[in-house]
Amino acid sequence: MTRFEPRLRQLAPTDVAAVHSWAGLPEVCRYQAWGPNSLAQTRAFVEEAAAAWHEDPQTRFAYAALLNDEVVGMGEFHIRSRTHAQGEIRYVTHPRLWGHGLGTAIGRQLLHIGFRQHGIHRVYATCDPRNTASAAVLSKLGMTHEGRLRHTMKLRDGWRDSDVYGILATEWRTGPRR
Repeated sequence: MTRFEPRLRQLAPTDVAAVHSWAGLPEVCRYQAWGPNSLAQTRAFVEEAAAAWHEDPQTRFAYAALLNDEVVGMGEFHIRSRTHAQGEIRYVTHPRLWGHGLGTAIGRQLLHIGFRQHGIHRVYATCDPRNTASAAVLSKLGMTHEGRLRHTMKLRDGWRDSDVYGILATEWRTGPRR
């Protein structure tokens, strides 16, 4: 199985078409409260995420993930509390690249950004318990399953629970290949 190592760069308004290539697909948003997006919804999302780079203080860092200069996914790092040094990661990849380690590679870079660039103490992520692929990514990142929050958002098929995964800076520093 091929493994990819994407390059991350700031998400830009010009990335709308690439982001829409997956944001409009039902399989990509199956476990999310958003989507499938219309082009207008994707445009609004990308513009908002790109504009966050200019906020002061900045708490949202949205990245395009590139392979050979093609945007094939994205990742976000959010500072959720500066006082308590807490952050959150999110990632998404085009389904044609699922199963090749791209989500894990994006997540690894987001953890690096959170711990090294922002001095965060704890990073967490959530996923729908039915999304076993995302849970596997979070485990590969060295994140610990911390529990389940019940009925955290309403999806098209009913209420969604959220599994919470977390990793501390000390665990990240001592983990494999840091």
